[in-house]
Amino acid sequence: MIKILLATAAAAGIAVVALSGGAANAERAVPIPVAAQDVPKTPGLQTAVLAGGCFWGMEAVFERVKGVRQVTAGYAGGTAGTADYDHVSSETTGHAEAVKIVYDPAQLSYATLLRVYFSIAHDPTELNRQGPDSGTSYRSAIFPQNPAQRAVAAAYIAQLGKAHAFPRPIVTKLEAGGFFPAEAYHQNFYDRNPTHPYIVQWDKPKVAAFKAGFPALAK
Repeated sequence: MIKILLATAAAAGIAVVALSGGAANAERAVPIPVAAQDVPKTPGLQTAVLAGGCFWGMEAVFERVKGVRQVTAGYAGGTAGTADYDHVSSETTGHAEAVKIVYDPAQLSYATLLRVYFSIAHDPTELNRQGPDSGTSYRSAIFPQNPAQRAVAAAYIAQLGKAHAFPRPIVTKLEAGGFFPAEAYHQNFYDRNPTHPYIVQWDKPKVAAFKAGFPALAK
């Protein structure tokens, strides 16, 4: 989100035009190879935490993936004491806007989540920004929840780099840190605010691209 501008304008009922050109990868899924490695299937639900720009669009994409049971928008990294929108927006807390994805490994693998993440959920070649949003809170980062996830994520980044899947180097980092849910008004923002200027400009094309690029994965 274009933080203060959009929040103020939306509250005043003013239409907002995005400050830069079309969202990166927003109209098509980048054709990338399937990961060569994956996390072994285990009983019960599993959790993934991914950061890639504004959590509104990330949440909207992953909520539509088959096998995903719940997606929560929030802040990864940093500390609990400053895990709120006002503090995170200062770009001084070390948090990244992120989503926590609870999924059923019997229906959906971790590597498949990563393929959606790299292909369409965000642009992994943008450093500390996504589209119109800039700052470290919009960085591309994976927060592995166990060693197996870390190994698979690292191997996939290396695989995509070797395959030259993107025209620029992948800047996605593997990080450690907790996840803290965002405020209630950020949850399910896409579905509750379908005419919000940011959603219309940046996130609706992304969701449409996911459905077109991954029809077998779409709910």
